[in-house]
Amino acid sequence: MARPFRYTLILGTITLGTVLAAAGGWRYARASAPLSGPVVIISIDTLRADHLPAYGYRKVKTPAIDALAADGVVFERAYTHATETLPAHVSLLSGRLPFETGVRGDEGFVVKHGERLLPQLLRERGYATGAIVSTPRLGKNTGIGQGFDFFDDEVGLRRDGAESEQIAEHWLNSAGTSRAFLFLHLYEPHRPYVAIDRFSEYSPYDAEIAYADEVVGHLVHYLKTHQLYDRSTIVLLSDHGEGLGDHGEQEQGLFLYTEAIHVPLIVKQESNVGAGRRIADVVQHIDIVPTILDFAKAPIPGNLRGRSLKPVLEGAGRLPERAVYSESLYAQAHFGWGQLTALTDRHHQYIRAPREELYDLDRDPRERTNIAGSSAKMAGDLRAALDRLAGRADIPDDTTAALPDPKDKPRVVEAYRQAIALADDRKWPQAIHLLQQLLHDDAAMTPVWRQLADVAIRIDRHDVALDAYKHLIDLRPGEPAGYLGAAAAQLKLRKFDEARASAALAAEMAAESDKRSVALAHDLLARIALARHDLVAARAEAALALEADAALHTPAYIDGRVFFDQGKYEEALPLFQQAGDHFYTGETLAKLERYEEAEAEYTEELRHAPEDSRARSSLATLYHTTGQSDAADQAVTDLVETTPTPDSYALAAKLLTTFGEPRQASALRAESRRTFHP
Repeated sequence: MARPFRYTLILGTITLGTVLAAAGGWRYARASAPLSGPVVIISIDTLRADHLPAYGYRKVKTPAIDALAADGVVFERAYTHATETLPAHVSLLSGRLPFETGVRGDEGFVVKHGERLLPQLLRERGYATGAIVSTPRLGKNTGIGQGFDFFDDEVGLRRDGAESEQIAEHWLNSAGTSRAFLFLHLYEPHRPYVAIDRFSEYSPYDAEIAYADEVVGHLVHYLKTHQLYDRSTIVLLSDHGEGLGDHGEQEQGLFLYTEAIHVPLIVKQESNVGAGRRIADVVQHIDIVPTILDFAKAPIPGNLRGRSLKPVLEGAGRLPERAVYSESLYAQAHFGWGQLTALTDRHHQYIRAPREELYDLDRDPRERTNIAGSSAKMAGDLRAALDRLAGRADIPDDTTAALPDPKDKPRVVEAYRQAIALADDRKWPQAIHLLQQLLHDDAAMTPVWRQLADVAIRIDRHDVALDAYKHLIDLRPGEPAGYLGAAAAQLKLRKFDEARASAALAAEMAAESDKRSVALAHDLLARIALARHDLVAARAEAALALEADAALHTPAYIDGRVFFDQGKYEEALPLFQQAGDHFYTGETLAKLERYEEAEAEYTEELRHAPEDSRARSSLATLYHTTGQSDAADQAVTDLVETTPTPDSYALAAKLLTTFGEPRQASALRAESRRTFHP
């Protein structure tokens, strides 16, 4: 071989080796280096995967989400673990299943203190962490804000997604680092749907999807204009789906069919790695935490059931097949029916309730034909797998009513939700009527009796509340709650002997096992004794209430009422303030002609209890006394609008008569007759 040729060959080989080594080194460095840009999770509440063009839907346009899907990886078979907002998000951010976190519904559940959620794990790696949520279901009081440096939940009933996105931009501006973790929660497309004129050609649900897409587009635009988009890791998903009439359910929470648990999942990686790819493997919410920790080169806790999706995101292979666990305790919590649990794998979905359901997702993707009877072995295998995953001991079974026929369940649930919506809209009589109709058909639904009692109490229908509590006592004779509710209603109805008997039974029943119920029982007994002018008994019961729960301040309230009834307002005032009773503090200040302070106390009382007709009546009287006639009239108007009941109309008419406005009072009485006695 000629020397020049050999030299050229050697040089070329060295050069090629250097290039290959450099390329390999770059690939290794990219794979091993932690993320350099922001990590963003966008959770779009109640978004069905099959209502996005990225999943084949053609009845709405979502250009921003489509573009994100084109730059990212689309997971075609992603599933949630819960069909309610709070438990789904807790699993998402903890990497653990609902029966492990203990958060299994929207009401009455709190993330336990010290739960190591994703923001805490990233903060320990030097990330700034911020969250903006759009519903009180994810408020600070739920404990889901643990680990976030910044957590904005000032939402009222719900917050417009555009407003939440603007707060997200401000936080990213103020974070001072590109190593930031942002959790942005949007409440569109959740009921009640908001009419959006520019999307009027779509169904109400799809119109809110289009609006959510606009919000996503604004955030993406921000990231691009700040040179952050290419460096960002963006995860777009939903907490759960929506029934929309499939299987009879309009909303979600009751069933575990595909429309409720199949969610979108799009992952745009840094530098758009894997852009345009689609993954058919079954994945789940609890895979998100280990995936992001893997990208961030952070340790993955050993107590997580999920697995990192990084290998499949980078095209290194397929994931081992794994079934996804989902649950719904909504029916149990609200109706006393049994809870539902499910396993979903690549080919089948198995649902366990009081009856078993099995669906072949390949042949029957809309789950119309239950094959549990004809495929007994498959159903048995999945039942055993579900037992191994969760264990029956981990799933509370508190069924108190027979599960109705599956065809009737959606009707009952939708009627119940309609009643709640009526109550939220302050249409109290209609809500009570609908709840009573439900209970006429099935009187064994314990939670519905509780709801009826709650609605009735809010509008001073203590007769209705008492009847509901008596049914609760019949259904749950061993629980003090029914007796406590009955005693409170009987006290309001001035049935003092019955009230005392009910409260005494509650105290005896709770005994040492339930200190809170013991305290509430003695607090009621103190108030009953006060109403009967038995001050010795009232003070004795108040002392017992304080002994059981120091937070009640019952003795201060009792002594304050004694001084107030005696006209000793200076002595009564500090006692009501100590007891934290804003209404009686306001009443006392008004007696002392300290009107501005009294107004503040009434206002604070109404902030906590908007339906308190006593406070609104006293506020109207205060305004009239101080010459604020317009404010007094507005307070009267607020009284009937906030609590539109016959009693409120009668009270408002009485106030107007006292204010020297007989014509307005007469008009109000006529309106009451038209409204309640047409």
